[in-house]
Amino acid sequence: MYLNCKTFFSFRYGTFSTTELVEAAVEHGITTLAITNINNTCNCWEFVQCCLQKGINPVVGTEIRNEDQLMYIVLAANNTGLKDINAFLTKHLVDKLPFPLRPDAELSAHCYIIYPAGVCEPGDLKHNERIGLLPGEVTSLYNIDMATHQQKFVVRQPVTIRNKQQHNLHRLLRAIDKNVLLSQLPAASVCNEEEIFLSPAVLLTAFSRYPSIITNTYRLLESCGITMDFRVDKTKKTFSASKEDDRVLLEKLADDGLKMRYGKKNLVAAERVARELKIIHDLGFTSYFLINWDIIRYAQSRGFYYVGRGSGANSIVAYCLRITDVDPIELNLYFERFLNPHRTSPPDFDIDFSYTDRDEVIDYIFKRYGKHHVALLASYPTFQYDAIVLQLGKVFGLPVEEIKALQLTQKPADHIQQLIIRYGRMMLNFPSHLSLHPCGMLISEAPIDNYAALFMPPKGFATAQIDMFVAEEIGLNKFDILSQRGLGHIREALSLIRVNKGIDIDIHDSNKFKNDERVASQVREANTIGCFYIESPAMRQLLKKLRCDDYITLVAASSIIRPGVSQSGMMREYIYRYHHPERTVYLHPLFEEHMKETFGVMVFQEDVIKIAHFFAGLDLGEA
Repeated sequence: MYLNCKTFFSFRYGTFSTTELVEAAVEHGITTLAITNINNTCNCWEFVQCCLQKGINPVVGTEIRNEDQLMYIVLAANNTGLKDINAFLTKHLVDKLPFPLRPDAELSAHCYIIYPAGVCEPGDLKHNERIGLLPGEVTSLYNIDMATHQQKFVVRQPVTIRNKQQHNLHRLLRAIDKNVLLSQLPAASVCNEEEIFLSPAVLLTAFSRYPSIITNTYRLLESCGITMDFRVDKTKKTFSASKEDDRVLLEKLADDGLKMRYGKKNLVAAERVARELKIIHDLGFTSYFLINWDIIRYAQSRGFYYVGRGSGANSIVAYCLRITDVDPIELNLYFERFLNPHRTSPPDFDIDFSYTDRDEVIDYIFKRYGKHHVALLASYPTFQYDAIVLQLGKVFGLPVEEIKALQLTQKPADHIQQLIIRYGRMMLNFPSHLSLHPCGMLISEAPIDNYAALFMPPKGFATAQIDMFVAEEIGLNKFDILSQRGLGHIREALSLIRVNKGIDIDIHDSNKFKNDERVASQVREANTIGCFYIESPAMRQLLKKLRCDDYITLVAASSIIRPGVSQSGMMREYIYRYHHPERTVYLHPLFEEHMKETFGVMVFQEDVIKIAHFFAGLDLGEA
C-alpha cells in the first residue's frame, strides 16, 4: 500500500535516508515498498540493495511535479519500465520542458501511472493508469459507479517524514528551497502532516468499505519488480567491432609504443608489456584502455596538451599508448597497484587537459560514443554546519552578524539559535541538491537510461542522476577527464616562445627536462611559484630542506608532503637519512635491497607492496 515514498533525495523535501525508509518499512511488517522521489531516480539502486537485504520487494518509480504541483506517480513494472521512466525524466529535464498533464503517450505499458484524486475520471483511464486515494478521500467515492470502475482505484499513502515532529524539519527544508522566511512559506509548498508510515491496520480500517481498493493496491505492487547485477561491468565492452579485434588492436598499439619508448631490444620492457596485456585481457579491460587511448589520440590530433596520471601511471601499456608519460620501469612502479585479479575497484586513469580544451574533449566523447551511452557523473553536495547555520539563519530572519557569530562560536545565544542548532543536527549530511562530479564520465554498453535519468546542469552536458559510488556499485566504470589551468598557461607560454624565438618545445619530452641544469637549479632553490603541485609554501620549504635537484628526489618529495607520511614522522626521518645516508639503519637486508632509493622509509605505496611481496611472501596482487 506504500507506493509513494520519498527520501531526502527528494532534495529539500523528504527527511528519510534510504536506509531509514527501509528500516521503517521493516518495523511495520511491509513486504513490498516503492521509492518515488520527486522528478528523479537518484537513489533507486541503493534502495533496491537495502530492500533486498531486508527481504522486501523493491519497486522503483518517481513522483512527477511541476514546481509544487503534484502531477502523478509513475511506477516501473520491471526494468523496461524503469528505462522508460528514466527516458521520460531525461527528455523533460534535459530539454527543460514542463511535464505533461497525461504522460501515457510517452510511457509504455511497462509503467503504472497513478493520478491524485480529482485529476482524471476513472472512465478515461487506460489499462495501466490508476487513481490514488488518500485515506481522507474515501468519501469522494460515493458518487462513483464502483461496480464499473473499482479496478481503477488504489491506496496512495504518501510517506515523506518519519513522524509529525519531523514536519517542522520538512518545513525548514522547504523554506530553504524557496529562499523565503519560514513565516512566508506557501502552504502549497509543504507536505501534509499525515505523510508518515500509517500502519497497515489504520489503512485497512480507512478503506474497510472498499476492500477491492486494498486488493488492487497489493496486486499492483506485487506485479512490479526490479533486478540488477551489481558489480558486473556495464561499461562499453568493445571499442572496435569485437572483443577479438580489440585484443589485436591493443596488442599492436602496445608493441608499436614499446618500440617507440624502449627500442627493439629491451627484453625487460617487452616481458612486462606481455604480462600486463594478459591481465588486461583476462579482467576485461581491453576496451577501457582503448577508449582512453582514443581520447588521447583525439587530443593529440587537435594539438591539446594533456597529462595522464593516477594509478594508471603504473602501467607500461599506458606508457606505450602515450596515455601517460611516466616510465614505470624507471621508477620501479608495480602494475598490480593499478590492476590485478584481487582488486575489486576498477582501474583509474586521471587525464588532465587545459581548461581551454577540456570541454571540446568532452564534446568529442559524447559525439564519438553517442549521447544515449555517454553522461557526466553527478555528485550530491550535503548540508554541513556553516551552510546549515547560514540557510536556517536566513529562514528565521536573523541578521548577518548573528549568523556569522553562531557559525564561529557554535554556541546559541537565544531560543531561535537553539532551534537552528537543533534542526541543523537533523539536517547534517542531508543531500542538498544535484551537482556535477569534478571530472567523471560514463560510457556504457547499454543506453544510460537503463540505469539513470539525466539532467542538464549549466555546464551544458547531460549528466546522470547518480554519483561515482552508485556507478561503481552497478558496474559502470568512470572515465576521469580533468581540467588543469597550468596546462593552459604552458600552452600560452610555448606559443609565445614559438612566435618570439622560433623554437618548438615538446612538453612530453620529459627526459629533456629531467636533465636540464636550469630546471634542477630552480627546484633546488625552491623557485617554483607557478609550477603545479610544487608551488605551495609547505612544498617549497621541503624542497629547500632537501636541496632537491633531481627527478627521483622530486618524486619522493611529492609523496612525503602528504599528511600520512608528514604527520607520522617519516618525512623528518626521510630528510635526515637523505642528508646522512651513511647513518641509515635498515630493519632487514630486504629493506635495503628494495627501498634503498627512499633510505628504508616507506614513502610510496609501492614500498608497501614491495615489502609485503618480498618480505611477507604475498604475491603482487595480494600485496
